[in-house]
Amino acid sequence: MSDDTPKVVVSLEDETGEYCVDILEHSDGQFTFAEYVADEGGWHLTDAPESDAYATQYAAYLGAVKAVSWLIA
Repeated sequence: MSDDTPKVVVSLEDETGEYCVDILEHSDGQFTFAEYVADEGGWHLTDAPESDAYATQYAAYLGAVKAVSWLIA
């Protein structure tokens, strides 16, 4: 793993286990999130827009809640 590879600090799945949002910490100390969908081949990024960078893990989580509808359902 290179130093540029973000570290997953939180992984949140929906009730069905079909969707997941990871909160990622980057080597520069910033945080982002990414939404994934599961299929027979494993987990794949959704076609959702790339996350903004956030100063804190909590701010990235709040950004994910605003962007990913099932997180607040």
